[in-house]
Amino acid sequence: MSPEEYLAIPYVLVVESVEGADGQWFRRAMYPELGISGEAQSPLDAIAKLEEARVATILGKLERGEPVPVPRPPLREEIGGLDAQKLGFARWLVDQKRLADE
Repeated sequence: MSPEEYLAIPYVLVVESVEGADGQWFRRAMYPELGISGEAQSPLDAIAKLEEARVATILGKLERGEPVPVPRPPLREEIGGLDAQKLGFARWLVDQKRLADE
């Protein structure tokens, strides 16, 4: 599979509100299947951080030759799952020569 196909895998997204040690509440977004999370005050910011971590985790595993969890098939472009704008970060990595375009 190509990096773009790995990035199109529909992982389960979990978002929860968590009370911090200081009594303040924050949001935690997680992809349990990848074992990663992002935290912020708002759910949208937590998801944005999680998405950055998802891309970095998947591309890092591919670069190191490690297996990437594939719990379900990648979404195909013909059903609207592969959005070129959402893959912009991956394109940026290729343009910056941090990932090969194969």
